[in-house]
Amino acid sequence: MRYLLRLGDSLARLHVRLCHQSVYSSNASPRRLVVDLGGKKLEISSGRFARFADGSAVVQLGDTSVMVTAVSKTKPSPSQFMPLVVDYRQKAAAAGRIPTNYLRREMGTTDNEILTSRLIDRAIRPLFPQGYFYDTQVLCNLLAVDGVNDPDVLAINAASAALSLSDIPWHGPIGAVRVGMVDGQMLINPTRAQMTSSSLNLIVAGAPSSQVVMIEASAENVLQQDFCHAMKVGVKHTQQIILAIQQLAREQKVTKRTAVRIFSAPADMVEHVRQSASKKIYAVFTDYTHDKISRDEAVNKVRLETEESLKERFPQAEYFEIIESFNTVSKEVFRNLILNEYKRCDGRELTALRNISCNVDLFKPLHGSALFQRGQTQVLSSVTFDSLESSVKADIVTTALSGIKSKNFMLHYEFPPYATNEIGKMGGINRRELGHGALAEKALRPVIPKDFPFTIRVTAEVLESNGSSSMASACGGSLALMDAGVPISSAVAGVAIGLISKANPENPADILDYRILTDILGIEDYLGDMDFKLAGTNKGITALQADVKIPGLPLKVVMEAIQQATVAKKEILSIMNKCTPKPRETRKENGPVVETIRVPVSRRARFAGPGGCNLRRLQAQTGVTISQVDEETFSVFAPTPGAMSEAQDFIGEISKDDQEQQLEFGAIYSATIIEIRDTGVMVKLYPNMSAVLLHNSQLDHKRIRHPSALGLDVGQQIQVKYFGRDPTDGRMRISRKVLQSPAASVMKTLSEKQSISMGPGDGHTTNPDL
Repeated sequence: MRYLLRLGDSLARLHVRLCHQSVYSSNASPRRLVVDLGGKKLEISSGRFARFADGSAVVQLGDTSVMVTAVSKTKPSPSQFMPLVVDYRQKAAAAGRIPTNYLRREMGTTDNEILTSRLIDRAIRPLFPQGYFYDTQVLCNLLAVDGVNDPDVLAINAASAALSLSDIPWHGPIGAVRVGMVDGQMLINPTRAQMTSSSLNLIVAGAPSSQVVMIEASAENVLQQDFCHAMKVGVKHTQQIILAIQQLAREQKVTKRTAVRIFSAPADMVEHVRQSASKKIYAVFTDYTHDKISRDEAVNKVRLETEESLKERFPQAEYFEIIESFNTVSKEVFRNLILNEYKRCDGRELTALRNISCNVDLFKPLHGSALFQRGQTQVLSSVTFDSLESSVKADIVTTALSGIKSKNFMLHYEFPPYATNEIGKMGGINRRELGHGALAEKALRPVIPKDFPFTIRVTAEVLESNGSSSMASACGGSLALMDAGVPISSAVAGVAIGLISKANPENPADILDYRILTDILGIEDYLGDMDFKLAGTNKGITALQADVKIPGLPLKVVMEAIQQATVAKKEILSIMNKCTPKPRETRKENGPVVETIRVPVSRRARFAGPGGCNLRRLQAQTGVTISQVDEETFSVFAPTPGAMSEAQDFIGEISKDDQEQQLEFGAIYSATIIEIRDTGVMVKLYPNMSAVLLHNSQLDHKRIRHPSALGLDVGQQIQVKYFGRDPTDGRMRISRKVLQSPAASVMKTLSEKQSISMGPGDGHTTNPDL
């Protein structure tokens, strides 16, 4: 028996090994193709790296190279959804850097890595077969980064190539390009330097037949016609990448595996549900008195009744089949209402907005606040100002890739579980929250003044959610910024557009009929084919994000969605302008204050204190933040005017003992010795000044080792000559040695009454002979 068990284990290992050998041998032939994209060479290769993976590809542009691997299990997952995981990781070594953390190695994922992972996921997920519930992992590995070409778009193309060259069922390939616009000219995959002057950053992923599967864009108020033109140019160039990947797949003679099982509802069970429950579901979706919660409860009531009926009729059916049968019919009824009867479940027209209300200045202590309500979606936005030192600092790899070292505007999106009448774990941030916050931040960033003296943090907390909370965050954030007195160039509004389509049964990528929906509900997003979010000002577009759930969208549908969203955006802006037509003229009285003070080099040491102790004490006692602007200028940030007043008193206190007189260059003064040191004597020229060192070398023409050799003592009056300030460290330059000669001199005396307050430096030049 033991022998048979060992034999079984050996056969299992042999089977795995043979499978791996098969994968290895199919990926063992190196292949490469070069695609010409607007004069730039995009190289796609496979068969050299990571050959044990189901699929592996390397895409190179310039000297930036990205490798992506794809592996999918052959055993179904217990999950009742497509368990796809995409991980994009930035490697410090690829950028020629060493991580600066304690262990000097890559640790947790950064925001940029998460956002890029989401970008890739959104581009490839729609092309997996329906019901393909097999664990699939796509890993993106940066091999080299030249700091000129961004690797994110290369990663999308490499993922497409890896999946296309594998045996994983996937209806690709896709191609992706970045489109920039400089002086009205469209650039394909522009360099980092070109992007700094580009008014558009558009990433578009296209499928065969010039269809669109994913859009991600940020723009500087780009006009609608320019954006549509950029879309067409981008989709055109994606087709070249698709053709190259298809050629590689033909050369490799790729054969897709047959899945053990594709999870779907049995036709006889679906028909039973259709006969027994479709009228009840129809009644729920046409009852316009329902809100989100009551509608869900009504549908769940019908669901429970139908499930019991299905269990009696089909006792051998799996639980998934029962659930999926009801979901299929429910989705069918909902979509047919819109397609055939032009009816939405809340009674609105297809292009109508939900009721919108706006309020600002909700809480007086806040620097700015606003409440934006659209239907049953409610977002509370607040604005906080802080010093420029509080700006977000990018990690060294992100800095090497993008050139951005810090940003002084950020938007943080929060989605607590009570927003959808649920319970859940609080704390931390998930990928969805990060992505929604990044989209709303893109929408608002173009209108923020570049020279604003504070770091701005907008928090958008979703209190109620029934669709389009990210666009509500953009609207609420715009209102809060105006309430805070930020001189934004224009108000920003956003809206989500949905799609219900009817596909050709023989070719799912061919759309026979469709309806575009304005301002979609959560259920319209869940049961629809597209989530298309557009934000901008009255003039143009600032951000756009489109996710689709079907194999692709024709460009015609995308253009119609942009047009419909633009009309809705202007309607929302007109409502927002009734609440707050323009930003406050001045910031609130309890807001932060920034002042600059000038500290001459000669007084900087006294101002900062030994080891900066004065500045640390000032910040600890008053809460202000001090940063050096240039050699003689410091910026003082105070969270409140009261704190600034305290800081001014403190600065006056630590500076009063260093009130310098208008000393005359070359004049002779009487100095009092207050301390004897081995290196010289500490003297004061007037009572309220800080003591300065008169070095042994400047005491006498004779070389002495200690001041006592000249009979000097504490309290003794000596005559010194003033030679201005040292230009390098600001120290006072005085000498007794030059007076040890018979030359006649006139001595000047100073009193405390002649001292002046801290101000500009004396402006005298330094004696070059000293």
